[in-house]
Amino acid sequence: MPTRRGTVLFDIDGTLIDAGGAGQAAMEDVFREEFRTLKEVTGIPTAGRTDRAITRDLFAFHGGECDPLSLMKLRDRYLAHLPKYLETHAGGLLPGTVEILSQLSHSGEWRLSLLTGNFEEAAWIKLRHYGIDHHFSDGGFGDEHVDRDDVARSIWSRLTGDEPQLERLPVIVVGDTPADVKCGRAIGAQVVAVATGVYGRHSLEAAKPDWLIDNLHDTRWLQELLA
Repeated sequence: MPTRRGTVLFDIDGTLIDAGGAGQAAMEDVFREEFRTLKEVTGIPTAGRTDRAITRDLFAFHGGECDPLSLMKLRDRYLAHLPKYLETHAGGLLPGTVEILSQLSHSGEWRLSLLTGNFEEAAWIKLRHYGIDHHFSDGGFGDEHVDRDDVARSIWSRLTGDEPQLERLPVIVVGDTPADVKCGRAIGAQVVAVATGVYGRHSLEAAKPDWLIDNLHDTRWLQELLA
């Protein structure tokens, strides 16, 4: 195995893929079915948040109780619906996704993992749908914690437990929201903010990432790390 240069943790939605709103639509429809309402969901932000946090807010919006059993039931229904919604919503890989994942994977020098707010199975469903799941074997997911910072801490603890040398090497978080910057800082990571999600450059710049790029075709962050 080539010598490790460090770890790169990737967000999914708005960073690697644009799912065309499939996940949000599937989740909101599952809740509407459960609560037998046609009411449009308003006032619940999704970008950069965990699915646990979003589902908690959806329960509150519909006047329901977010107990563990109810959460599990609604999550499982969402996961069953998601593939169909991905088929019917126009989405795709974001610019540079294939190239950067291929470059990092083929070099073997970087430990690639996921750091996402998605439920774990939802993350794999999305990655399989767009054909990039083979680049990853693990990650931190939105099942684990409400707060994304805690998701980051969990995956970083697992990775460094498996490969202790990673603690001495660079760790990079790549994401499209200020929350990605914040959770990266929670584990002492450098952060690449990519402006392919709902946040524009100005909002991302205010979060003070180490690199701010328009899309993943811009690999100057990697070039600087390799210099």
